[in-house]
Amino acid sequence: MVDLKSSVLDVGNYVTQIIHFKDGVKRTFSGIETKSIKQGQFTKFKCKDGTSIMVNDNNVLCIEIFSEEQYD
Repeated sequence: MVDLKSSVLDVGNYVTQIIHFKDGVKRTFSGIETKSIKQGQFTKFKCKDGTSIMVNDNNVLCIEIFSEEQYD
């Protein structure tokens, strides 16, 4: 699989994503390890708690991304 160099890596090591689907449903995923994100027809990623998630990109309208890292 080709690494598409997700720009989410620039946000931080761990992020929360709110994924907005075409049918109006929203899902929030916290503790996403940004280096685990693999993009393709199904985007795959892992969370801090060990959960693996696959999202069918055809059904996604947009994704909101929030850093979980604290800044001093």
